[in-house]
Amino acid sequence: MALRLDGTDVSGFKFLFSLAVMYGLMSILVHSVMYTKFITPLGIDAPLDRFSEARAIEHVRVLAHEIDGRQEGRQGLREAAEYIKAQLERLKERAGSNFRIEIEENVVSGSFNMMFLGHGISFGYRNHTNILVRISSIDSQETDPSVLMNAHFDGPLGSPGAGDCASCVASLLEIARLTIDSGWVPPRPIIFLFNGAEEVFLLGAHGFMRTHKWRDSIGAFINVEASGTGGLDLVCQSGPGSWPSSVYAQSAIYPMAHSAAQDVFPVIPGDTDYRMFSEDYGSIPGLDIIFLLGGYYYHTNYDTVDRLVPGSMQARGDNLYSAVKAFAESAKLRNARQRESLGVSNGSDDGQAVFFDYLAWFMIFYSRRIAMALHSIPVIIFLVMPFFSRFLYSGLWCCFATFYDFVKGMILHTTGIMLAIIFPVLFSILRLLVSSYGMNWFANPFLAFMMFIPISLVGLLIPRTVFHGFPLSQNVSVLKVPKEALSDEARFWGAFGFYASVTLAYLLAGLSGGFLTFFTSASMLLAWISFCLSIKFSGRQLARSSVFYVIPLIPCLTYSVYFGGFLVQFLIEKMGMMGSLPPPYGNYVPDIVVAAIVGVVTGWCMGPLMPICGKWLARSSILQFLLHLSVIALALSSQFFPYSRDAPKRVVFQHTFLTAGI
Repeated sequence: MALRLDGTDVSGFKFLFSLAVMYGLMSILVHSVMYTKFITPLGIDAPLDRFSEARAIEHVRVLAHEIDGRQEGRQGLREAAEYIKAQLERLKERAGSNFRIEIEENVVSGSFNMMFLGHGISFGYRNHTNILVRISSIDSQETDPSVLMNAHFDGPLGSPGAGDCASCVASLLEIARLTIDSGWVPPRPIIFLFNGAEEVFLLGAHGFMRTHKWRDSIGAFINVEASGTGGLDLVCQSGPGSWPSSVYAQSAIYPMAHSAAQDVFPVIPGDTDYRMFSEDYGSIPGLDIIFLLGGYYYHTNYDTVDRLVPGSMQARGDNLYSAVKAFAESAKLRNARQRESLGVSNGSDDGQAVFFDYLAWFMIFYSRRIAMALHSIPVIIFLVMPFFSRFLYSGLWCCFATFYDFVKGMILHTTGIMLAIIFPVLFSILRLLVSSYGMNWFANPFLAFMMFIPISLVGLLIPRTVFHGFPLSQNVSVLKVPKEALSDEARFWGAFGFYASVTLAYLLAGLSGGFLTFFTSASMLLAWISFCLSIKFSGRQLARSSVFYVIPLIPCLTYSVYFGGFLVQFLIEKMGMMGSLPPPYGNYVPDIVVAAIVGVVTGWCMGPLMPICGKWLARSSILQFLLHLSVIALALSSQFFPYSRDAPKRVVFQHTFLTAGI
């Protein structure tokens, strides 16, 4: 059936195309940032006072490829320890007389209990090797507060472990070299811990924290990890308190951090050495910094040096060196005894701070106390606005009618967001009913966007299409304001109220991710002011006023694409580790999860535009077009196999022993 378009439809398609171009440009920018294409790695001949990715990669090459296997019980782990120790000895030989270099090979044994994913686990271990070096000034004392940098040199079974975590060890070796060659003498000692037993439930870090003489001197730590082969080197955990994230915010050259990551990390089925230092045995202020992209190769035989994302180690090295210098020079650095005597044993001042980077260009940081006040403002504005805008002119009854319209606008916007999530989920189920296999998007992430974004937009636009004329409670004749203007106002403040309410919910739940919706609501407020000024000075020209509404939102929308795109890509890569779920419904779960997340991200990236710009898109012709796009994507997706060389399928062989009758 041919599609008949009138003038309004044509304008709507032009607007849709303009949005596609805008989001396409944003996506190109975001892809460049996510994969560190804006960073030029330094070569092997780089100045000695700079961190060099090429020099660090030479260490990765030795550890991952010239040494055969770095697993507990294999000779390769011993060879890796000897290689690290030899590199440190070479540094000690050429260090100046103003340095004190102490190198130790520490063999640890012990036992402990821990809770992991709700299960109690008991461990007993012996004879695990850690390599340590303490770099300090010649005048330093054993009790001086120190900064710990930790990375593990053991690897997962069957994997060369280039990303996890030869890249971490190499980064620390290059930073140790840089400390010596740059001429910067640390005012406080820096301890590099190369621990040999992280993959077997954090045993090396536990042994250090329970037995080593330097453990009580540590005033701050940085744990370096990898859950992939590069990309953003994200601060995933920070604490106790806000001081560690504050130091990082002030010092990082390419800041990559989201306090929202701390909200979800506890529910992820994984752990790092951060737990041993900051939670279970130390209460030491610190950072957990992790490579998160390249999850296809994590813990597989594909984790090779050629998979490392160029620029990632350069960004990591520059950030780490700057951060460790800031920690070492900070007046707040205290050893365990000083923290205990001052009553700051947990390193806390006012709880977890709120922080996030903007495209790795700069970082925004504010304390929990400021967040309590700041994140409450949007919901206060939403509650006060009906009375502020109507009371002096129309009386109390009109104020309540306006507020009622705002609430209806919020309900409609919430419905759109929910449908933006539900429609892709239903579509993913439908796809699996007609397709021969699931997870087609695993090796081709663009398929997830092609299939689920258009149908998510359909869900987002449904309330606007159904209620094309907003059901106003206000009396248009009394207010002497055009109905269209009152409808725009109710839709806008309803959407604003939705984001304000989510921000408040985050705050009351004690979480740190409320900056996501706070940024959205603050940007919408600026966009609304720009929209109203455009109407005041230029009249109600729909195209012109819509542009003036969109422009102030661009920084917010770009960030939404940045955060949302990273989230979807990370999730898709990690779906390869999800494991087999029982039939008949297990086959549906990965597709449902990815569809729901794409729906959430689409609602977040497009939602702020809907109150004003939805009028251009809520056309039956556009909804049909989006639906057809989804169906075409569904048909195309069936031609793609879920796995490839670059996105391999994981196969796990497991031996189970059952002992009964004892």
